[in-house]
Amino acid sequence: MLDHNQLAALAAILRRGSFEAAAAQLGVTQSAVSQRIRALEERVGQPLVLRGTPCTGTEAGRRLARHAEDVALLEAEATGEIGLAPAPGRHPLRIAANADSLAAWLIPALAEAQAAAPHLAFDVTVDDQDHSADWLRRGEVVAAVTATAAPPHGCDAIPLGRLRYHATASPGFMARHFPHGVTAEALARAPCMTFDRKDRLQSQWLAENFGEVPAPPSHFLPSTQAFIDGAEAGLGWGMNPEPLVREALAAGRLVPLLADAPLDTPLYWQVSRRMAPALAALTRAVRQRAARLLHAA
Repeated sequence: MLDHNQLAALAAILRRGSFEAAAAQLGVTQSAVSQRIRALEERVGQPLVLRGTPCTGTEAGRRLARHAEDVALLEAEATGEIGLAPAPGRHPLRIAANADSLAAWLIPALAEAQAAAPHLAFDVTVDDQDHSADWLRRGEVVAAVTATAAPPHGCDAIPLGRLRYHATASPGFMARHFPHGVTAEALARAPCMTFDRKDRLQSQWLAENFGEVPAPPSHFLPSTQAFIDGAEAGLGWGMNPEPLVREALAAGRLVPLLADAPLDTPLYWQVSRRMAPALAALTRAVRQRAARLLHAA
């Protein structure tokens, strides 16, 4: 059996990035943290921490640290259920989500969950909605907002609804690049915006509305807010989440490239069954917030 204090020291080092910061978090000396890591590495027979700035973990170290954090989170949930105060401090809860969901509707859900379960501290990994489930499959997160309906082994998938996107641009951009209307030929020349190399929303919208269109020139902007700012500034056109551009569309700062041509992305909340009890407050908040802001599936 592995020592709880040694595992806690490992998790603190990998989360904080140094032995000194881990010691401060745990309320012990740096020497004590070093001794715990040395003993744990001797116990498992292999290195767990790669010393550096910041310190990082070996594959085994990262796996043990995730296990330690998951166990601490489950213990906090169990003690609360029987009326005991959880251990002091906050317990990291690792989730994956796409940037648009994080900006458009997920933050209020996190705030509601944290109010209901004050011991939670969220650690959010941002990835494309078509790839966020991979983090759950690898065991690096315990839940994910994803566009994948089929959950990994040991997980459940809960339908959340559809995040609606509109292809939008500024009025000046429309006048400059589409003086004779939005056509496949004009779209092949007009610059668009792309979040990153995984982003397929613009090409998906083009295919659904115009069939095969040569890839247009693109600006890569890995930020949801930069997409909106870039569209309003006339940098390019892009697929923007409806909740975030509703006001700009109403005010005329943005206009749709085509009327009545949205693109809906179905979203799911995938959760590890093993960790589901500790995620109950978050799952409830995510489902309630999604029901208010997403389109029905």
